[in-house]
Amino acid sequence: MSSIFITLPDGSKQEVSAGSSPLDVARSISPRVAESAIAAKVNGELFDLTRPLEADATVEILTTRSSEALPIYRHSTAHLLAAAVLELFPETRLGIGPATDTGFYYDFQREQPFTPEDLEAIESRMWDLQKRDLPYERKLTPKSEGLKKYAAMGEELKCQLIDEKASDEFTEYTLGDKFIDFCRGPHVPSTGKIKAFKLLSIAGAYWKGDEKNAQMQRIYGTAFFVKKELDAYLAQIEEAKKRDHRKLGQELDLFSIQELAGPGLIFFHPKGGTVRRILEDWMRDQYVKRGYSLVYTPHIARSDLWKTSGHYNFYGENMFKRMELDDAEYQLKPMNCPFHILIYRNKLHSYRDLPVRLGELGTVYRYERSGVMHGLLRVRGFTQDDAHIFCTPEQIEDEVVSCLEFAEDVLHTYGFDKYEAELSTWDGGASGKYDGTPDQWQLAENALHKATDRLGMKVKVMPDEAAFYGPKIDVKLVDAIGRLWQLSTVQFDFTLPRRFGLEYIAEDGKAHQPLMVHRALYGSVERFFGILIEHYAGAFPVWLAPIQATVLPITDRQIEYAKALVARLKDAGIRVTMDDRKEKVNLKIREAQLQKIPYMLVVGDREAAAGTVAVRNRKHGDQGSASVDEFIAKVSEQISTRTTSE
Repeated sequence: MSSIFITLPDGSKQEVSAGSSPLDVARSISPRVAESAIAAKVNGELFDLTRPLEADATVEILTTRSSEALPIYRHSTAHLLAAAVLELFPETRLGIGPATDTGFYYDFQREQPFTPEDLEAIESRMWDLQKRDLPYERKLTPKSEGLKKYAAMGEELKCQLIDEKASDEFTEYTLGDKFIDFCRGPHVPSTGKIKAFKLLSIAGAYWKGDEKNAQMQRIYGTAFFVKKELDAYLAQIEEAKKRDHRKLGQELDLFSIQELAGPGLIFFHPKGGTVRRILEDWMRDQYVKRGYSLVYTPHIARSDLWKTSGHYNFYGENMFKRMELDDAEYQLKPMNCPFHILIYRNKLHSYRDLPVRLGELGTVYRYERSGVMHGLLRVRGFTQDDAHIFCTPEQIEDEVVSCLEFAEDVLHTYGFDKYEAELSTWDGGASGKYDGTPDQWQLAENALHKATDRLGMKVKVMPDEAAFYGPKIDVKLVDAIGRLWQLSTVQFDFTLPRRFGLEYIAEDGKAHQPLMVHRALYGSVERFFGILIEHYAGAFPVWLAPIQATVLPITDRQIEYAKALVARLKDAGIRVTMDDRKEKVNLKIREAQLQKIPYMLVVGDREAAAGTVAVRNRKHGDQGSASVDEFIAKVSEQISTRTTSE
């Protein structure tokens, strides 16, 4: 039998028989590597462990420690799900089943809705298939033959995918007797390799995400290499349910979405409005301190503006429908940037005027589809803490540094001590899908790299992930239970300055185009509020809490003292209420605890006589007696320092 030579990542070479597999290579390295192997990379391409090697190649074994292994493992679990569904419900037609950041899903077409009981039965059948240690078998199929086969099976959706994506020949994977799927792979060698998984939920979905297409049933699940990791993730899900901002928003009377008004439109109630005011006031104060000029712009503009900006054509499906008014066609704004550009363009600028930093808490409107709206996190009307910076090439690095420092200050102020950052770059111009010249891209990307280096900010470079109009940095915070949330963005834009003919007069006396940076740090006030609710499980730190203290008189005899106490606290700037209902004080304490009020001030005859309060903290319980001045001093310090601890 002929031999071939393989090269391992460490540079060493091995001679193996032609037709050997990467799994054979893994076994030759060590039994432990073979045991933890998931797939391979052969000459840089993902490869099944059991697929034969036909020629000399560079081979990398992907083990459970490899970053590329978990998506393969999860995609294989999605196939296991589909195989189980077909065994139990053979009339079902298949959609797609990709891995996701948190697990996997598979879309199915079936007249009868799946039930929670079905989900349990499907998961049980998945474990049966896992125990059978069935192989994931790869086969090559001519396109014409495959189309005929899937058409005969009634798999019209698969035929669509094959017609769109397959070349003359494509790969399929089988699993058991009933399951076969058009799929690039790779997959784990067999079902026995899948050790820990759980089905989570059922949801509706449209084929290819288009509401005009067929309605699908999507089954979500997750999978991990070991049960310990799965259990930790399931515990996180349970904790996330307790922190769900939609549930807490209702329980704490923070906000609502009114059916009569329409979906995706948020009503902030008095307590939620208090928190929102604090968020907005802090941001506006920071704008002024950091050299931004506050502006206010309309909610609507002629469609001609959106044609000039490009939104009319490129973003039109995400905008609300046009309105015919007396003089022209108008649309609600989906972005603030064209309005800020008009303000900049309203007068001639010298290089001495730059940088010009325009900031606004501006409400925008986007047509989100009904299936994607989610409480405060995905809405149709929201307020962005939007700013646009117009500057010279010489100023750009310092401006980006200032934006990133501002972003870090947002995180620290609101109690987030961990974050991840991503720098999205272009493809070098190879695809032609990016705007701007190579010189502009090099200048912008260099500025972003230098800015993060100056701050010692660790960033993950995301090649070919930039917006078409420029590179960007995204900051993702890590919340109290370890979840990542997209937060701040610093984004270059080569397109809009050109479209609007922006200029400044440089030192050479000639007109030059300024550089433009988009910058949003909360992202949107609504979304950031939702993140805060979930991060703190509704128990906001004292400075953010809509009610910071509640006074609880034990009997009617203390009512007058309690009223005077409330007045003193209000004069000191503390947000306070009084519960003077004719109820037992323990009930009042319990209800204040459920409302997550930081401090409960119990007053009886002794406190009224001594001019003191019995302090209870929602987290630490009874704090003993204190004078009113002592309590005011303590809370005032917590408010002024914006401490997130109690």
